[in-house]
Amino acid sequence: MEKDGLIDGMPRDERGYWHPEAPPHSPLFAWPPKPLEAFKYLFGFPGYLFPWNMIFCGIAVVTYLYFQPALSRCVTLQPGWILEMFVRNLVLLVIFYSGLHYWYWSRKSQGRQYKFNTEWMETGKRKFLWRDQLLDNIFWCCCSGVSVWTAYEVLMMWAYANEMLPYINPQKHPVYFILLLVFMPIIRIFHFYWVHRLLHWPPLFKRVHYLHHKNINVGPWSGIAMHPIEHLVVFSSVLIHWIVPSHPIHMLMNAQDNALPPALGHMGFQQLLHKGNLQVPASNGFHHLHHRFFECNYGEPVMPLDYWFGTYHDGSPEAHKVILKKKAQRNRGYSA
Repeated sequence: MEKDGLIDGMPRDERGYWHPEAPPHSPLFAWPPKPLEAFKYLFGFPGYLFPWNMIFCGIAVVTYLYFQPALSRCVTLQPGWILEMFVRNLVLLVIFYSGLHYWYWSRKSQGRQYKFNTEWMETGKRKFLWRDQLLDNIFWCCCSGVSVWTAYEVLMMWAYANEMLPYINPQKHPVYFILLLVFMPIIRIFHFYWVHRLLHWPPLFKRVHYLHHKNINVGPWSGIAMHPIEHLVVFSSVLIHWIVPSHPIHMLMNAQDNALPPALGHMGFQQLLHKGNLQVPASNGFHHLHHRFFECNYGEPVMPLDYWFGTYHDGSPEAHKVILKKKAQRNRGYSA
């Protein structure tokens, strides 16, 4: 609804895009250190732990305690327990992604409030399988994404069961266990930044990463709608557990952190409204700008790698000029 120059209450440019203020840099990595701000960011709401990382941590714990085949069964690779893990991951992904998509995209429960652009899922476009963005995204998420995700977890559980990985007992090392669980998302974000930049290397982009970037206007199901090779690269963050002493719960959280949070990161909404007033953070303009301009914002605001390495776009006109220059260079590279 347009009123007083606004669309659904959001100020937008001539193409219907809303550009919120750039997210602040995480105080966890401020220099000089800001211990009080870092503490508030860690434990405040919204913040690093609450609500989403605590939710994903809880999902990993519940998965291991109630839905993970016993380690004794994982000593040998058998179809039974492997299929259990695949079905578990598929159900988890479908519930999480479908819930977000139904409420905010199908039901349109908050209209376009806090939506980055005015468009919904595309149809009739040849670039998508069956000319339907939603069906295309669901196919890549479920068929390729869940398969690669499960394959990595199967490999890791088999390795844990055969005592190939450095294992920690949470009862003997409770502080280390909790700290590694708390900072597992940061480890995953560090890995994601660098592999994401690799995927934008022109030969890989043209053959692999282009598939994800067909989604300019992203929704929850765009989260891991990727080429199988990209899934292999992104989910490879779990391989760190061959080096870092850990428990299977850490590995499950690492793997799930590559699978579930992308639905939020691609929500297309900055805030999710509940009963019209409670605001829960979802994605932010940071990754939305990446899908618009490609050569910026490869990581996540929690860890300011983009700021440190010159790939940060804050949405300002000045940053936009820099990105347009990089985009022109990128187009020349991709057409070479």
